[in-house]
Amino acid sequence: MKKTAFIALSALSALLACETGPAAAEEGKSLTDRLYDDYGIEMLGFAETRWGTRLVDDENEDTLSIGEARAQLELTRYFDAFTLQFKGDLLADAVTEELEADIRSLNVAFRPSDVLDVKIGRMVSTWGTGDLVFINDMFPKDWQSFFIGRDDEYLKQASNSIRTGLFLGDYTIDVVYTPRFQGSEFVSGERLSYFNPGAGQIVGQNMVMADDAPDAYFEDDETSVRLSKRFGGVETALYGYMGFWQEPEGMDATTSKAIYPRLNVWGASARSPMLGGIGNIEVGYYDSFDDDDGLNPYIRPSEYRFLVGFERELAHELTGGFQYYLEAIDEYENYEQTVAPGMEARDEYRQMLTMRLTKLMMQQTLTLSLFAYYSPTDNDGYIRPKFKYKLTDNWLVDGGFNLFFGEDEHTFWGRFEDNSNAFVGMRYSF
Repeated sequence: MKKTAFIALSALSALLACETGPAAAEEGKSLTDRLYDDYGIEMLGFAETRWGTRLVDDENEDTLSIGEARAQLELTRYFDAFTLQFKGDLLADAVTEELEADIRSLNVAFRPSDVLDVKIGRMVSTWGTGDLVFINDMFPKDWQSFFIGRDDEYLKQASNSIRTGLFLGDYTIDVVYTPRFQGSEFVSGERLSYFNPGAGQIVGQNMVMADDAPDAYFEDDETSVRLSKRFGGVETALYGYMGFWQEPEGMDATTSKAIYPRLNVWGASARSPMLGGIGNIEVGYYDSFDDDDGLNPYIRPSEYRFLVGFERELAHELTGGFQYYLEAIDEYENYEQTVAPGMEARDEYRQMLTMRLTKLMMQQTLTLSLFAYYSPTDNDGYIRPKFKYKLTDNWLVDGGFNLFFGEDEHTFWGRFEDNSNAFVGMRYSF
């Protein structure tokens, strides 16, 4: 992996040298222009550095929450019959002391008929109506990257999939098939601390969670389906997912390793203009296939999820978005019977409110934003104030805070309270 990263980094350095060197000056064209004119290749990319520190002393984790240099290169080539796309990152991470290469896109897209789109390869997928609250979007996430201050882009992970879109009149059927399960990047203690229910305390590098992920091709696969239709101004969709919990929501009693139990999800959503803004509603039923009606103490039980949201402009260049989210455990009486002595039982209902405020200033070169989660049932939350300032067309500086709080250390947000941090970054885009 390190050798690959060094080779790719050298290639990227050579490309940038070509863009700013004597040859480019003589021709009067940048490298991006020459690639497009000569080969029809569109090139985008950036180089950035980020730094962040914890605001709370945590004996189980490093004080440096993020310290990295990253370069991304995106290449797109359009042919008559298909399109090729590549997007890759090189990351030098001072916290893990590793050099990593990550391919976020490497795929071919084509249209075999007027009613069918196909994309095959590595890609990032997303759907649903929630704002940083996901019900029917069962594609892999990386909340750890989000919690340490990386760009929002890195909340979504890539997976190796086949995606098809079938257009039947007013109806669209989207299918994403992933032949081998890829779960989300979860907080395991290696970089961020968390509450371990088995240990009954906050742990980190002293007790990194070991997991056993399904990894057999075509056996441990995932299928996501969406049927969508627009009724006037109302966008509606039905969803289905057959696969696994995206994070390890179970435990193997024999090995004590965290596991990813089987999961089916069935849901629906609607989104429509209303009251001068846009409203949305989304529901889903999480059928925890291996839970046995809530009687398996080692598997997360089935649950219902509900979301309603609204966003609109509140004032000149100030927009606001608000959401109400609810989780309800199915067969709660059975679940209560299986909770081991000394363990904290979840409430039957968990409620959460979110708020997003975004303000544009200084001729829209400065963006101030605030995203906040608060659970009145758990009395915990997470606040993320952030700024972005566009220095020039190419240079951008941004920064902010990840602030966690909670009355109890075992609740959803309270378990991360020791990870509150501040971060800042600078990016050059080309």
